[in-house]
Amino acid sequence: MIKFFLMVNKQGQTRLSKYYEHVEINKRTLLETEVIKSCLSRSSEQCSFIEFKDFKLIYRQYAALFIVVGVNDTENEMAIYEFIHNFVEVLDEYFSRVSELDVSFFKAVSQVFLSRQTQASPDQVLVLALEDDPTSV
Repeated sequence: MIKFFLMVNKQGQTRLSKYYEHVEINKRTLLETEVIKSCLSRSSEQCSFIEFKDFKLIYRQYAALFIVVGVNDTENEMAIYEFIHNFVEVLDEYFSRVSELDVSFFKAVSQVFLSRQTQASPDQVLVLALEDDPTSV
């Protein structure tokens, strides 16, 4: 299951965060700092899956943005890795060339991850939801 979803720029600033388990605000800041440092310090030749504390981090870099998903140990890493790419494709389709600024205001992430299950969120559902309610962004 997905524990959290982060979008971070190359400077280490969190642009979007969504948590699916209760984490106190001060612990979120510490967790995000450690997660960001772990992902940003890796080279492009290293694997995008990291064993981190009691969960796994799966991340992808798109230009100046890193998308990081924290999952439990039973989640399929490749499914999450492809899900991140699918999510970015949907953003690109909706925003036509998504930018960091678009992400800062994008609030439809909760619709994508509502069930915390990756197979329950096809890209067509998100695009339809955004077309039905453009004020959600």
